[in-house]
Formats: sequence, structure tokens, C-alpha cells
Amino acid sequence: AADPAAHCYCGHQFGSFAGQLGDGAAVYLGEVLSPRGERWEIQLKGAGLTPFSRQADGRKVLRSSIREFLCSEAMFHLGIPTTRAGTCVTSDSKVVRDVFYDGNPKNERCTIVLRIASTFIRFGSFEIFKPTDEYTGRKGPSVNRNDIRIQMLNYVISTFYPEIQQAYSDNSVQRNAAFFREVTKRTARLVADWQCVGFCHGVLNTDNMSIVGLTIDYGPFGFMDRYDPDHICNGSDKTGRYAYNKQPEICKWNLGKLAEVLVPELPLEISELILKEEYNAEFERHYLQKMRKKLGLIHLELEEDDKLVSELLETMHITGGDFTNTFRLLSSFSVDSDPLKLEDFLEKIATQCSSMEELKVAFRPQMDPRQLSMMLMLAQSNPQLFALIGTKANINKELERIEQYSKLQQLTAADLLGRNKRHWKEWLQKYRVRLQKEIESVSDAEVWNTERVKIMNSNNPKYILRNYIAQNAIEAAENGDFTEVREVLKRLENPFEEMEGLTEVQEDQEEEESVAAAATCAPLTSRRLPYSSKPPLWASELCVT
Repeated sequence: AADPAAHCYCGHQFGSFAGQLGDGAAVYLGEVLSPRGERWEIQLKGAGLTPFSRQADGRKVLRSSIREFLCSEAMFHLGIPTTRAGTCVTSDSKVVRDVFYDGNPKNERCTIVLRIASTFIRFGSFEIFKPTDEYTGRKGPSVNRNDIRIQMLNYVISTFYPEIQQAYSDNSVQRNAAFFREVTKRTARLVADWQCVGFCHGVLNTDNMSIVGLTIDYGPFGFMDRYDPDHICNGSDKTGRYAYNKQPEICKWNLGKLAEVLVPELPLEISELILKEEYNAEFERHYLQKMRKKLGLIHLELEEDDKLVSELLETMHITGGDFTNTFRLLSSFSVDSDPLKLEDFLEKIATQCSSMEELKVAFRPQMDPRQLSMMLMLAQSNPQLFALIGTKANINKELERIEQYSKLQQLTAADLLGRNKRHWKEWLQKYRVRLQKEIESVSDAEVWNTERVKIMNSNNPKYILRNYIAQNAIEAAENGDFTEVREVLKRLENPFEEMEGLTEVQEDQEEEESVAAAATCAPLTSRRLPYSSKPPLWASELCVT
């Protein structure tokens, strides 16, 4: 029999301390110890009211549950530390949800996800000890309870970091420092993994950061399609605090907040030094190690590799390259300098760049011109008032959009294709030079090439959970058909495999037709569009909050 419980925690949400939060929709059922001694905590998410539901009803709906179910499994099979999803069960009970907070509520089916992890303890679990926050005036419910903090630290370290407990059993400060160092490194490696697959979490609040370095709480996440370092996957994130390129820095900031609430058990001067010395170094090491595998640089580790990666991303950005498919395609790049093979490859990579239509959607101005000119005048005449209603970054982004959009109006599709090929040719020449250095360091070029392709294809997924794929699966499920959810799950469980059998053959036959339809924004079911395809044009209109 289970003795259900809900977990109390606090959190910094979008940079401000929100005070007590806790599991508003998750109930803890208990723990299972596997024969190998692994500990699994089992939770139901969406089972109803908990002591921390606040004004909500503790229910989850089919839409968000399918997204969490599919994405936590996708991340696991990509080799990224994550909570798992055991089951997803839906019912005929309905709750009212205002999906876009725009005053258009609708009835949605209640759904429960069974979540599994070694633990769901978070940074925010320790923030229950936070003294009064100087900005918000809020404090943790267990402020000044060092006895509970010591108990919790002892539990977390002895249960989830037993090797640290053993090594420093006679010195608690050294033990706590080693624990914080390990959490720092795990977090740095986790976010490096995210960056390497183009995953955006969307809500990196301290209450969504795992104390054991897992990806937890799948809300408005998104895998990037067109590479954009400023990509924001959460429609509610108006300032872009949790944009793709901000994730590493935000996770470091969150570790700083964890450090503050471990005082006095771990003095701040020790934890701050650990953070300064370990975080960036571990992130950069892991990121580059992973990127070398993605590029097939398997024998040499050269100083210039960092520059090669950033120039690749810059090329992808300029050409609007599809993040996942561009990396996947690189394994078929021929190292010999046959100009015909290069031209053939450039044709292929050009199909993964953004079309004129896609770029026009991406750079379409978002502000009314009168609103923009009013904001610009206000920024000049009344900076204080302007700071309350807008940010300089948002205005600059809008001006950049307008500039890009007007440049696009002057371009023809042929101009765009020529420009994209030029950019790629320039980078590919540098890439070839780097691959030649690999060849010079090995005795058998053919064996090396086979190994290179194998390593690249097991580090660059063919299938990820694109928003439009999730949306198609959700719409089918909302109409009572779960075959699409199962089909998508099958792909996500084998993200690096070329799926065998009839469906893949059909996909290949339909690819050309579907790409043409996608460019004209024709509605297509997911069965017609290959799961590894660039998204259709309508996908750019999807908004997740």
C-alpha cells in the first residue's frame, strides 16, 4: 500500500524568489529498490489536489501529459540524464484550461503520467531554508531550521552520493563541498548535452533543477528546428531569460542560489570558488568533447576545434540551417576533394536551409510600426517609464527583424540558394582541412572513415520530438486515436537508427512531395511528412506556454 505524499519546495521563478511552491500536481507513491540496488521514486503527475495546489486543481491534461511522456523518453534514448515516464493514462473526466491565457478556455481530458526518477529533490527543496528575500520580502517556510537542512543534506549525500559520504565521513564541510562540486559538474554536463541536441527547457527556475543532475519538469520545452541562438521555446518568456543560448549561464546562476541556501553547512566562500573554478570549465570540456563526436573528429583534439564548431553554428545561423538534420547530413560529407561530390553535397545541405517563405515567417515584424516608434520615442524621453514596459533588447530585436525582412524582399529564391551554398562551401573547406589532419594521424583511412561515420551517426540523432510531430500526435489522441503517439514513441526510442521497413520506404517516396507542400503551407498529416523532415511552414505558428 502506498502512503502518498507531496513535496514542499521553494523557487526562484524568472529570476525572482517566489517563496513556497511544492508539488501542485504530483503525488509521491513511494520508492522501489531494484535487484541491482538502484532506487526509483514513483510519482503520479496530475492525480488531483495536493497541499501545494494553491488555486489550481492538481490535474493535468492530455496535451501536456503526452508532451512530457514522449519527451522524457526521447531524452533518455538520446543518452541525456532525465526523469522517465512509465505510463500515460487518460480518462473521460474534463477540466477547463485556458491554453494561451487569452480568455478562450476549453474542456480538456484529465490525464495522469507515472513519473520515475532516482529522486525528485531539487535545488528549490533546499530553498525552504531561505531567509527573507531582499527584493520580494518572501522567505522559505523552514527558515532557521538548520536541523532539517542537516538532515536533508545527510539524506541526499548518503543516498545519492554514497562515494562522497564515504570519502569525507569525518569532515562535514569537506563532504558538503565535494557534494556541491559534483552537483555543479553534473549540471554543467547536462546543459552541455542539451545544447548539443538543440533542446530548450523553457522554464529553468530553481525548482526545476534536479539535485542529481537530471532533466526534470517538461513544460513548454522545444527542440530547435532552424538554428537560432536566441530561440525562445516558451511563449510566456517575454524577456528571453530562458532562450537557448542563455541556458548554460542560467544553470550557473541557479547553482549560485543553491549555494546561498547551503550556508552555514557549506560556507559561501567555498561554494562560490567551486562554482567559479568548475562550472565553465566542465561545461566547455563536455560540450567540445560531444561536438567533436558530432563532427567525427575522433582521434585528435586540436585547439582550433572550438573555432570550427562556432563557425559551423554561425554558418547554420546565417543560412537558417535545420539544427538536427544539418549535423546528421555531415556524416555523408566526402573527405576527398572531388568538385562534383562537393556540389552534390551542397545541393543536399541547401535543402536543410530555410526557404524564402520560412525566413519571411521567422523575420516577420511583430510590432505595429506606430507602437515601435512610440517605444523608441519613450526610450529617449522617459527611460524610467520605458524600462517598465519594454526592454532595449526587445526593441533591438524588432529593428533587426525589420532590417532582415526588408533585405528578404529584395532577394530571389535563386539568390538565396547561391548565397547559402557560398556560405556552406566556405565552412566545408575548413572542415575538410580538419578531417585531413585526422587522416594523417591514422594508418588506415578507410577504417578511420567507417569509424567516423559510425560515431557521427550515433551522436547526431535522425529523430527528435519536433513540436509539430508532438502536435500531430496530440490532435490524434484528443480524437481517441493513440496510434500516432505509439508510432512517434517507436522513433524516439531509436533516435539514431534509420528505421527499417515499409514506413521508411513510404517516407522516402513522399519526402519530395511533402517538402513542396510544406513550403506552400499545405496542411499535411504527420503520416505524410517523414518524422525526420524539416517542419512544415505551419509549425512555426505553434506556440507553447
